[in-house]
Amino acid sequence: MTSSAIASPTPTNYPVVETFASIQGEGAFSGTSAFFIRLGGCDVGCWFCDTKESWNPKRHPQMAAGDLVRDAVAAKPAIVVVTGGEPLMHDLLPLTHSLRQAGLPVHLETSGAHPFTGSFDWVTLSPKRFKPPVGEIYPHVSELKVVVAGCEDLEWAEQEAAKVNKSTRLYLQPEWETSGSEQLVFDYVLEHPQWRVSLQIHKFLQVR
Repeated sequence: MTSSAIASPTPTNYPVVETFASIQGEGAFSGTSAFFIRLGGCDVGCWFCDTKESWNPKRHPQMAAGDLVRDAVAAKPAIVVVTGGEPLMHDLLPLTHSLRQAGLPVHLETSGAHPFTGSFDWVTLSPKRFKPPVGEIYPHVSELKVVVAGCEDLEWAEQEAAKVNKSTRLYLQPEWETSGSEQLVFDYVLEHPQWRVSLQIHKFLQVR
């Protein structure tokens, strides 16, 4: 388990882009049934982002943490994934505390570019070169997942891998629309077996 200090949470609303039940398509929990809570707001600005509509939090309705927990419980998932956007732009402690009080394992997907808040069972860090993570995120990281479009991303991946715990799982994920990224990752993993390949299986299955 990885978490920040737990205090009594206060009622909190969050800008919610969408919630939906599907499978986790990436990383160590690929294929696992999941309920996704996608929060609005992101200032990282990845050129390859497939959810650019999430960037402006003002475009999305506010939902209470309690309502999000209710919907998550009703979906009966194996895990709940808090994602974005960049979810760490918000104080995640009230939401994650309530989810875990309801008996749901809670996962975070983040670039790590903002201060760490919340209580999680699993933290996926996907760092970006153009807005690097804050230092406090690294002790919490369960898996490091670096999106690879070119060789410079492999260099960045190694730099970031040097900052996480030795038990952290290391993943390289080909950038979906970049020709040759799959072969680049495949060849690198064969030569560097500490890394694993992460594929976006939900896109292959054509599901959310």
